[in-house]
This record gives sequence, C-alpha cells and structure tokens, in this order.
Amino acid sequence: MGFFGRIRAVFKPGAGPGATPVHVDDPRFDSWEVVRDFVDVRTARAWRQALEEGGIEAVLTADWPLDRFGRGDIALRVQPEDWSEAEMLLSNLDLDELDD
Repeated sequence: MGFFGRIRAVFKPGAGPGATPVHVDDPRFDSWEVVRDFVDVRTARAWRQALEEGGIEAVLTADWPLDRFGRGDIALRVQPEDWSEAEMLLSNLDLDELDD
C-alpha cells in the first residue's frame, strides 16, 4: 500500500473501533424524531454518543450516502417518546459549550 493508500485508510469515514453507522434511506427510522442535524459524521457520532451515555437510544440517518469525507445531511434521531429528554440533554450541552 502506497503513501496515499495509507492516508485514505487512516481518514476513511467510519474507520475505527465502535464506529456508529449512518443508516441511509432506512424506513425503520422514519417515525423517529430528529433532535439535531449535522454536516459531518464525526460530529454527529460525538453527539449521538452523548445521548447514549445519557441513557437515550439514538441513531444517525441520512437520505443520501455521505461523500468520501463523511459529509452530508446527517440527522440525529431518537424515538418519539424520548425527544423531550434528548432535547433537554443536548440543550444543556450547548450551554456548557458557551461557558468555555
């Protein structure tokens, strides 16, 4: 594998242990509520992890495949009954960022 092949392997979207999948055009999650939208998969995965650590099941979805850099229109979704709790948890994270 040449130099550029190694670079692509290191920066490949989704590479690494525990990478959360982005469900593309998956109707199983159509009824789930969107709590945030993101343009890059790394940020979306970090916010999804915050919800999971808070005890809220969450998934990442997209209507179209992401580009080769892991960018696209990515939605962070939760089940409808968890939306309020998820919104409150994420809103508090937003406020914490402003304090820094």
